Amino acid sequence: MTMSRILTAFALTTLAWTGRAEEPGKPRPNVLFLAVDDLRPEFGAYGSPHVKTPNLDKLAARGVTFDRAYCQQAVCSPSRSSLLTGMRPDSTKVYDLVKHFREALPDAVTLPQLFKQNGYHVQGMGKIFHPSVQDPPSWSVPWEMAQAPIYGLEENRKIRQRKSAAAKAAGKTGKAANRASLGPAYESADVPDETFVDGKIAAKAVRTLGELKAGREPFFLAVGFARPHLPFVAPKKYWDLYDPAKIALAPNPFRPEGAPDYALLDSGELRGYHGMPKKGPIPDEAARTLKHGYYAAVSYMDAQVGRVLDELDRLGLRESTIVVLWGDHGWKLGEHGAWCKHSNVELDTRVPLIVAAPDLASPGAHTKTLVEFVDIYPTLADLAGLTPPKELEGVSFAPVLRSPDRAWKSAAFSQYPRPGLMGYSMRTDRFRLTRWVKRADPSQVDAVELYDLQADPDENRNLAADPAQAENLKALTERWQAGWRGALPKAETP
Repeated sequence: MTMSRILTAFALTTLAWTGRAEEPGKPRPNVLFLAVDDLRPEFGAYGSPHVKTPNLDKLAARGVTFDRAYCQQAVCSPSRSSLLTGMRPDSTKVYDLVKHFREALPDAVTLPQLFKQNGYHVQGMGKIFHPSVQDPPSWSVPWEMAQAPIYGLEENRKIRQRKSAAAKAAGKTGKAANRASLGPAYESADVPDETFVDGKIAAKAVRTLGELKAGREPFFLAVGFARPHLPFVAPKKYWDLYDPAKIALAPNPFRPEGAPDYALLDSGELRGYHGMPKKGPIPDEAARTLKHGYYAAVSYMDAQVGRVLDELDRLGLRESTIVVLWGDHGWKLGEHGAWCKHSNVELDTRVPLIVAAPDLASPGAHTKTLVEFVDIYPTLADLAGLTPPKELEGVSFAPVLRSPDRAWKSAAFSQYPRPGLMGYSMRTDRFRLTRWVKRADPSQVDAVELYDLQADPDENRNLAADPAQAENLKALTERWQAGWRGALPKAETP
């Protein structure tokens, strides 16, 4: 069966479930599209009550939480470009923070653009695409990014002083001054929530919801939150939610045994901040403070999400709005002796994804089915009764929302480049296989990684060279060679 027939079958199944096909004239659903930067699936809804996120947890209680959702590349712009175009990095050609997907796909219809073309008012604010990627065709009105200080007032004063001193120092250049302006990797500032960008974005979203409520068009409102992206800056009251003495350090602060050296980077994103060591391990005291700051930033973001969701309820829009909350990739907090993202490991590629839609059969359910970010586009199109572009490389998981326990994709695919190489990673129900191939000639394999996530959930030992895994490795390699098309679910009839 062709992909178009598969998508048609999914759409018919979904329309029968929602009732829209049988009720002509029923208003089309709104979409509230909530993006979060650098959020790993470690909070209450994901079984981690030590990270306090009451608002995300409430959303999960009325939606479906995807326990095994995966991004296509664990860094901001490639991940977001894949999600918003429904195309994988090898199609978008976006592997970094600079490339625009329209260089490779000039006629692409993005997810928000599809809704715009179908009579929706489409508005975006905060970090949706990476800020380096502006895409006016996607929006009904110009995309907005709130202006706010990165740090509290006192820390901003110190940064200005350091920048000035660096600029005046003998032999120093403007580049050195700019490095000094990064500031610390964390800060607890005794300031109101709206001092920082997420508070301002939440306030803007609340105002916009009121305006959209008064309009006649259905809406697609995309709201992007910056925290917990570095620096881990949050008002003091969110730091006070945590006792640092109770924050555990990573259980595996070492590289996976048998993995190639380049599989994980040396936390360069973190090391650029003031006070962080330029090389070597992060000292335990600093590591604990960094985790404290990350958790505080998550709780701060959660409070801002709560403001938006509360306004949605106050306006009586909950029952007519699909809410999707996603984090653009995972994040390491000292695991594997590394910080940040930029790899193919489970901690970086696994992402939080919660979908709450009207009339869900099992609100509060969790699903362990494998889904990918490229699947979000066709899913939202299905739920709204729209026809997605035929070239999309994901598949709608709307039937999973109806039956969270059902079998679905047999694998999820991610990738990450290194100089001269591309690491292609496949996550199955039990294993992760990553093959590092030459970019100039993908038939040449530089290294292979194989992890048994049932026996070794932290991915501490590469089994690719283990003779006992030879047959399994061969079978997984054949599945990898079949690619993402071979992992698609079988078509179903209504």
